[in-house]
Amino acid sequence: MMNVYGYIRVSSRDQNEGRQRLAFQKLAIPAKNIFMDKQSGKDFDRPAYKRMVRRMKQGDLLYIKSIDRLGRNYEEILEQWRILTKENGIDIVVLDMPLLDTRRGKDLMGTFLSDIVLQVLSFVAENERTNIRQRQAEGIAAAKAKGVKFGRPALPYPDNFQEIHRDWRRKKITLCQAADACGMPVGTFYGKARKLEKST
Repeated sequence: MMNVYGYIRVSSRDQNEGRQRLAFQKLAIPAKNIFMDKQSGKDFDRPAYKRMVRRMKQGDLLYIKSIDRLGRNYEEILEQWRILTKENGIDIVVLDMPLLDTRRGKDLMGTFLSDIVLQVLSFVAENERTNIRQRQAEGIAAAKAKGVKFGRPALPYPDNFQEIHRDWRRKKITLCQAADACGMPVGTFYGKARKLEKST
């Protein structure tokens, strides 16, 4: 008997998976057959996905909302598709792209067309991620050019820093003692000391 599954992936802990879950509820997929991972596509160590693949058997049906849920890049999407459909004998339906439905066109022409569509969509998905990263980098560069500061502001030097620094350089106290006296980690003290020395 065929079992129906749904797979959800959201790329961060705070991203809402509601859109994907709602689509699966409309298809009446049993809750126990909906698997979800909340982690970045870039590391792809997805425990729920792996559990789902182990549970599925030949003839089962998998729904995904969009093609990029299957992988982090063009090659990985194609590889996961090949494993699921060709090796495991599982049908896949991509809800955002009705052409990608392996239940239809089981003949040579249907498989050929499905493979072409898959390759084009996988390329487009990866290209869009690349474009997003490029736009983010360009935005950050433009903001920096305008003087926008990123990250936490640097902590000010404590009032006793120069005195402590001088004692440390004269070897009256150790690096650890100097850092403790300034109330900061050793690495922070050393970094600030180097910065002070370069500015004088």
